Parts: sequence; C-alpha cells; structure tokens
Amino acid sequence: MKPVVRIATGVDPSFTPVYVAAEKGFFDKHGVTVEYITTEGGPTMTQAVIAGEAQMATQSDATTVTLMASNAGLRALSVFEQSSTYIKVVYGKDVKTPKKVGVVPGLMALATDRYLKSKNIDGVEKVTATPPDIPTLLERGDIDAAVIYEPWASRAAEQSGGSIVGDIGDFGLSYAQWLVADEKWLSQNEKAAAGVVAAIEEAGAYATKNPDEAAQITEKAIKIPKDQALDITSELEFVTRDFTDADLDQAKAAATFFVDSGAIKSAPDVGKQVLKGWYTEHVKS
Repeated sequence: MKPVVRIATGVDPSFTPVYVAAEKGFFDKHGVTVEYITTEGGPTMTQAVIAGEAQMATQSDATTVTLMASNAGLRALSVFEQSSTYIKVVYGKDVKTPKKVGVVPGLMALATDRYLKSKNIDGVEKVTATPPDIPTLLERGDIDAAVIYEPWASRAAEQSGGSIVGDIGDFGLSYAQWLVADEKWLSQNEKAAAGVVAAIEEAGAYATKNPDEAAQITEKAIKIPKDQALDITSELEFVTRDFTDADLDQAKAAATFFVDSGAIKSAPDVGKQVLKGWYTEHVKS
C-alpha cells in the first residue's frame, strides 16, 4: 500500500509542479499517494504542517526561515523553483514616491525593506496584509505601493490603474521555493518524502518542456486564465536541487533581518534545519 502524504500548497502558478504532478500521475509513479490542500499563501502553507494538517508544504525560502525560528522541528528538503523576476514592485495610480506600503509577512517584508533601501525611501507607513488583500487595498488607496508576487502584482496594477515599476532582481534579490516537512514525520517517512520530491522534480521538468499544457493544468487547478498562468510561469525556473552555500547564506541574512526587525525573537538553526545534501542522498542516490 502506498503511503499517503498531504501537502499544503498555494493558489498561484508558482506551484504549477504540484498541480502537474497530481494531474499527470507522477506522485503515483514515484510510489506515493498525495492529497494536496491549497491555502491563501504567505506563511499559511507551512503553518498547516505545524498544525498537523499536512506533512509537507511548499514555501518560499525567507518565509520558511521565519517559521523555523519558533518551530525547531521544521526541515527544508530541497529547492524546487527559483526566480529573480516573479516578485514585482507595484505602484498605485499616479504614485511617484510611496508613503503607505502593503506588506505581506515573510519574504515580502524582506523584499519590501530591500526595495525601500535601494531607493532611499524613508518614513513609510507599513500596512500588514495577505496577498489577496493587496489589489483591493491599492485600489481603495489604503496603500499606494507593494512588493508582491504574481498574480497579485498584475491584479493590483490593473485594479488600481497603477503600474508595475520593477522586480526584485532590480535590487539584487532572488527567491526560491522550498519543500518543507516536519522532522518527526520525516524521520519515519523519508522514502515517501523522497517520492514526493522526485515527482515534483519530474513535474517541473515536464512543465518546462510543455508550458502550454502545464498552463492548462494550472488553469484547471486554481481557476486562473491559461494565458496569465503562461505569462507567470515564463518567469519561473522549475529546478529541483540541493541547497547550496549561497542558499544558506541568504537564509541566514534573512534571519538576521527578521530578528533585527522584531519579526522573530531569535534566528533558527539554519545549518540544522535546512538539510543540505538531503536531495542528493535520498532522491538522486
């Protein structure tokens, strides 16, 4: 009997490999039965693991770091996607210099800070929000800018009559999506976890070679127009790999930012919780 693994993931094309793996039978092929649940984004995916509602999650690197700080049992297994252009800077209509910025906790908070510093913008009021809030807040004028990922960036610009003015690569930042699991579950289910990672790796390669079909699958999964899904995934590199020294350095830098900003009390043990070499040992061996 195949092990059953529940994965918490998001509702945007960033998570296309999960949808493709389910649709094309790649999870079954790699020996696991996967049920995926979708959440609104931000930290909610890994929070489902913390709450015991899922065993694995897809989560951005910086956001994972914030959650690891208060949850020592979280483990990051591998990267499955990376990009320096997927996260955008969006301004509302006629905004020249933002005064109120919408901030989604985690990676978006780090990206917002880096953006403001790159432009020497001080004295900004920060309004905490979830990703789906951003378009409405920008349209109403409750905020006049945000650093946010797609499709929320394009939706925010369209609804507010504003514009996308750049991406995180413009100020030297990139991001990666990680596969995350609970350590207690992982210690007894490493083969199942490896099957999940292998299936997502195959799905990512399939999506890269078959972008139109992958966009159709994503449209079916999360009700986003195919053309929009295709535009977004063209900015994403679906690559499953081990963590590098550069990944760990960026994670540690993110942890320092979150401690300094008061978002977390102390830094997580990145060297212990980010499992460098796990992918090579368990998936590629």
